[in-house]
Amino acid sequence: MISAVEMVGITKTFPGVIANDKIDFVVEKGEIHGLLGENGAGKTVLMSILYGLYRPDEGKIFVHGNEVKIDGPNIAIQLGIGMVHQHFMLVPSLTVAENIILGREPAKNKVLLDIERALKDLEGFCGRYRLEVDLKSPIYTLPVGTQQRVEILKTLYRGADILILDEPTSVLTPSEVEELFKALIALKTQGKTVIFISHKLKEVLAICDRITVLRRGKVVGTVKANETNVDDLAQMMVGRNVFLTFKKKEVSSKEVVLRVENLKAINDRGLPALRGITFEVHASEILGVAGVEGNGQTELVDVLMGVRKSEGKTLLENTDISEKTPGDRIRLGISHIPEDRNKNGLILDFSVMENLILGSQNEPPFTSDKVRLNLKEASNYASRLIKDFSIKTPSQETPARHLSGGTQQKVIVAREFSRKPKLIIASQPTRGLDVGATEYVRTKLVEMRDQGCAVLLISADLDEIWALSDRIAVIYEGEIVAIKDPETTNDQEIGLLMTGGKSA
Repeated sequence: MISAVEMVGITKTFPGVIANDKIDFVVEKGEIHGLLGENGAGKTVLMSILYGLYRPDEGKIFVHGNEVKIDGPNIAIQLGIGMVHQHFMLVPSLTVAENIILGREPAKNKVLLDIERALKDLEGFCGRYRLEVDLKSPIYTLPVGTQQRVEILKTLYRGADILILDEPTSVLTPSEVEELFKALIALKTQGKTVIFISHKLKEVLAICDRITVLRRGKVVGTVKANETNVDDLAQMMVGRNVFLTFKKKEVSSKEVVLRVENLKAINDRGLPALRGITFEVHASEILGVAGVEGNGQTELVDVLMGVRKSEGKTLLENTDISEKTPGDRIRLGISHIPEDRNKNGLILDFSVMENLILGSQNEPPFTSDKVRLNLKEASNYASRLIKDFSIKTPSQETPARHLSGGTQQKVIVAREFSRKPKLIIASQPTRGLDVGATEYVRTKLVEMRDQGCAVLLISADLDEIWALSDRIAVIYEGEIVAIKDPETTNDQEIGLLMTGGKSA
């Protein structure tokens, strides 16, 4: 049987890095093939080569048994290869139909757009692939799951038989993931081939026929999905056993560390973002906030950190901090892992040492007069954190921008946790991290919880919410619509609540 894709001996180097090292990768026609690997393992480079974004230094590519040279995405598209990127390439102001036909518009009299013909053709096209969507809706009005469906339709409309999906479920709700999987299975039954790149091991096992794992630019192995499991895949990716579940100490403390009462705030567009939110977080508790992104999570964190105006009360151990500055809140015992580490967590041109004391640089022991920095104290402190938190850096003088994403996150975790906080606000703490770095951050959060810290975990990753949370608060359109015990709820109920439905 002739394979849909065969990549033989693919090697690609960048200055100082071998991204792909003699990789052999085979995808059979009509299968859903998973591609796994830590950040930097080489999977994105490999797929970029297949899609024509990079050229290999060595190796051969065969598509449907024919050797090909893919010099650009236009050649890949001609060969029937399409790629749905993690960040959608849609024009928000255009309709679904206009986005799908963009660049291939049917013309009336070879001049004017024949929209009626386009709509008629697309109705049959969507039905054929069981990807139903309102063709006249502007993209900006659609939920993320529907936008992704449009991306897939756009790729199929250009004649793709081989689809590369890059982290396709990263921002989808459980119900949207279920709908996506139904669509992919329908495509598979029609003979389409899918390459599925993901960090979510359970999803890869649920949808894929076979799975190839890369580590440090090399193929570790290819396995059948029905002959492996989450633990084995994680070990293949990292090269050691990885903890995917976490044991938490039993605690009796019910002390309220954070209480918010009737919080209201507007977003950057002047529209209501928080609509009277009330909840509590206790000592030695992780309260997970689950919700589709854009339902008020970002504004909630901004309010709690004192960088967004709000109505209502925020109390830390019965002290009203509603009018306190961000600096005051840090000094009172709040630590924060921001959702965008490069924008809000680090100053990339500052050294590792400078980032490790950021926010405390005007406090003892780093200064006695709030003007002159005690470099010896700062250096000793940085050395201790680099050792205690296993921060892989050439030196403490290395600029933060030269570190990997996982190491950058470790710098933030080291700085925030070493302040001995009463409350940790962890916003998307493992976003963009690979399995090993994710395990590290989650383990540290549980350790802080076990030591008596209160943790507010905001995450779009439901697996993370389930793995860490003592209670789960669901946010929808700026309101906490339910707070659930993980022992008495399930994915379906949480997913329903996340999209505005009512639980049983």
